[in-house]
Amino acid sequence: MTGNWRDRAGTTFDCQKRPASGSRGMVVSNHPLASAAGAEMLAAGGNAIDAAIATLFTLTVVEPMMVGIIGGGMAHIRLADGTHRFIDGQSAVPLAIRPDTYRSKPGSAHDVFDTVDDENLNGPKAVATPGSLKAWCETLRRFGTMSLADVVQPAIKHASRGYAATPYLHECITDSAQEMLKDKAISAIYLPDGKPLAAGARVVQSEYAETLAYIAQHGEAALYEGALGDILVDYMKAHGGFITRKDLASYKTVERAPIRADYRDWEILGPPPPAASGVHIAQMLNILEGYDIAAKGFGTSETIHLLAEVLKIAFADRAAASGDPDFINVPVERLTSKDYADERRRAIDIARAKKWGAGVELFESAHTTHMTAADAMGNVVATTQTINNLFGAKILIPGLGTVPNNYMNLYDPRPGHALSVAPGKRVTTSMSPMMALRNGKLVYALGLPGGKRIFPSALQALINLIDHGMGLQEAVEAPRVWTEGNALEVEQAVPQSVRKDLAAMGHHVVAVPTVAGGMNGIQFHDDGMLSGAACWRADGTPIGIAGGYARAGVRFGLS
Repeated sequence: MTGNWRDRAGTTFDCQKRPASGSRGMVVSNHPLASAAGAEMLAAGGNAIDAAIATLFTLTVVEPMMVGIIGGGMAHIRLADGTHRFIDGQSAVPLAIRPDTYRSKPGSAHDVFDTVDDENLNGPKAVATPGSLKAWCETLRRFGTMSLADVVQPAIKHASRGYAATPYLHECITDSAQEMLKDKAISAIYLPDGKPLAAGARVVQSEYAETLAYIAQHGEAALYEGALGDILVDYMKAHGGFITRKDLASYKTVERAPIRADYRDWEILGPPPPAASGVHIAQMLNILEGYDIAAKGFGTSETIHLLAEVLKIAFADRAAASGDPDFINVPVERLTSKDYADERRRAIDIARAKKWGAGVELFESAHTTHMTAADAMGNVVATTQTINNLFGAKILIPGLGTVPNNYMNLYDPRPGHALSVAPGKRVTTSMSPMMALRNGKLVYALGLPGGKRIFPSALQALINLIDHGMGLQEAVEAPRVWTEGNALEVEQAVPQSVRKDLAAMGHHVVAVPTVAGGMNGIQFHDDGMLSGAACWRADGTPIGIAGGYARAGVRFGLS
């Protein structure tokens, strides 16, 4: 099913995009040129890892507001032998930062996460030690088949010759223009003459093309040991930032084992701490397993009420027990146990909204990116990457031509709290590159951007697929809901009648244009075919590879 969802009670909707299919590989990302870069690697005989890294480098060019080499992320890789692993390339707190480096802004709407002069939000002091470039290069070297020079070529091409700005990019520039105008280097590219780059205008990043070419030749050492790192460190020193040569030299990626959850007759695999997503998706699935979600229907008041209650439970626990496992003890076994789910489920009132406690609120960015790739050999990559907010720290590093992250905004500036800043501490994230297996066979791989709304949205996609029987295109485009205990956000496709019923149950319902960002994913069919889907919330594009080489022994006669 790929067209619409009208044959059920509750919320109905039309899909705005269509899926792609292929037999030899699939790449889905949030920009068509990035998906094409990955597909090019598959067409050249590369595997899913080659395709993923090519896609990510190209996204740094064509989706510069979301992802960059001075960023961080999490990759979920399933190899052809059936093993799963997570490559943690999350950014970390620079070693020079101390517990009292930032000062909380009095009276802030975001309370503890906003700081005086927005030092942890905009500018050099907001930049955390990057992990993206090192993780990408190491991953390619360990699991790919192609050279770094090959997979970076599409990104170099688009940076040097330019590409057409999409309406989505124009909107993102407009949203960030006020702060970006304070930085001459970033304004020169995205705000010519002081105005946001128009949709259709050419975006040329010649300086960044040179940076990419240098990386293609020298690998991650160019940044973490070499000349590119010198440029970054010198800029930080001159402008009050904290990253030093020691931060770059000491940064390491971490390989982690997945969090596994059994839901009905499915096995769901997600990211472990410091990501909060895998733990709390498992927790929520365990609670929901006690209800007949399919019978309640998609987008009904009964189903949305249950989703809201389990989300509030998850966020209450997340606030109290999430973080970098090198710094705090995350009770993974307790949170993901069926017994704990039974305790929580017994306290749910199926007719009334409840309060489930309060804790430190986390203010993650909604501005990430996600891509999914698969090849015909059984290798699959689902990875979420970010520079945190739109255009990260709202500056561009001269000499590098790239926008750095503002990950420091995700730490509590107050000393003595679970998410307080500490030298070397990795960021806690909701990134959810998920995979779902049935009878030991991979069926779905998916993910999306969206900050705190990521893992609730990924959960809903899994329920759409497993309980509601949606096709992949429907599952990624279906209307979403979100809450962490205050307002219940529902996308505008949720009918007014359902919103009224939810309000009568005690929910403070707020209709919003979108909950989280552009989801994309891949479905693996029993006959070896692949389906790829991307939703309407971003410029997502699936590209499938089919066909193949000529049959052996073919000869052409000459007349």
